[in-house]
Amino acid sequence: MKRIVFLVLIAIAVTMGAAAQSYTVLEVKGKVEREAGNQRLAIKTGDVLSADTVIYTGVGSSLVLKTGDRTFTVQAVRSGKVSELATASSGVRIGGNISHVDTGKVNRITGQVSTASARASDAAEDDDITAE
Repeated sequence: MKRIVFLVLIAIAVTMGAAAQSYTVLEVKGKVEREAGNQRLAIKTGDVLSADTVIYTGVGSSLVLKTGDRTFTVQAVRSGKVSELATASSGVRIGGNISHVDTGKVNRITGQVSTASARASDAAEDDDITAE
């Protein structure tokens, strides 16, 4: 019983510590907003955001935040709580389904295929010959 109470107290302390964490805005590019009641307000360099602040980054926008000794960037077209975006700041979205495709059974036929750059270089060489 003591062990369960101890674990519950630790979980509460960790949750409160994460909620109390603050994030300082180091850089803003483009349109970046935060929710404030029923409206959205622009975020500026120097603002301090809580972990529960919901933010939105527009197309071509980004936001650099600092918490403690960690700095991270929230990329364009992202929205959510700062704490959630901080854990997913790598730019890789996790989700979806990946299925295994057996490419060993596919017959591959290769041949010489001209590319635009190859055709352009051939044409340039032909022009040099006729110019002489």
